[in-house]
Amino acid sequence: MSSPLSLLAATTFDKILAQVAAPATQPESGFGHLLYIARHLGEYLSDHATSMGVWFYVIVFAIVLAETGIVLLAFLPGDSLLFVIGTLCAQETSTLNVGILVFGLIVAAIVGDTINYHVGKYLGPKVLNNPNSRWLNPKHIVKAHEFYERYGGKAIVLARFIPIVRTFAPFIAGVGTMSYTRFMIYNIVGGIGWIVLILGAGYFFGNIPVIKNNFSLVTVGIIVISVLPLVWEWWVAKRRTASTPA
Repeated sequence: MSSPLSLLAATTFDKILAQVAAPATQPESGFGHLLYIARHLGEYLSDHATSMGVWFYVIVFAIVLAETGIVLLAFLPGDSLLFVIGTLCAQETSTLNVGILVFGLIVAAIVGDTINYHVGKYLGPKVLNNPNSRWLNPKHIVKAHEFYERYGGKAIVLARFIPIVRTFAPFIAGVGTMSYTRFMIYNIVGGIGWIVLILGAGYFFGNIPVIKNNFSLVTVGIIVISVLPLVWEWWVAKRRTASTPA
């Protein structure tokens, strides 16, 4: 069975590469200006972290909560924001409390995915009762349910490290009615792993010049490594299906 996440990852990976390769020019106004700010929010926060005080914590917690909990806000920065936060915490002049940030961001990530799951679970039955739904195909919901019951744990954890896919994963899990207990176990594991690994990477390596000056390539590398297990699962499932007698 094809993985909903591997298919989504495949369609979004090219877009991510295009965004990384695109010139970092700031549009003067309009929605493009807002998207530019969203994509480079880490840089804005980096420049004003000290002067923002407690609002720095409030803003970064809110961003992670929104990026993981609201499908329409999938464009918000996730990995880059965490990496920048780790980098800022490691600076000698930093006044940021890394312990509070790690704990608060983990809570925000877990709560965000939980909200997204319940939104998907609420919409799922409505779609199943409406076979002509414009937004979601009931057949896709059934397939999503079957996939998550089989591979759900790994999908939820790995999706944490894939931009855009990270936001849709809990929503699809809810739509596919993945059991809540199972979802929460992997939601917690994935949330802790995502925050600790990415923020930790920024803390220990973010201030090394070669990494600091080539962060876009580092981000792409993280995405590629994260997508590979999902692609492998898709390939194995495809071969298994092909070898099964009709």
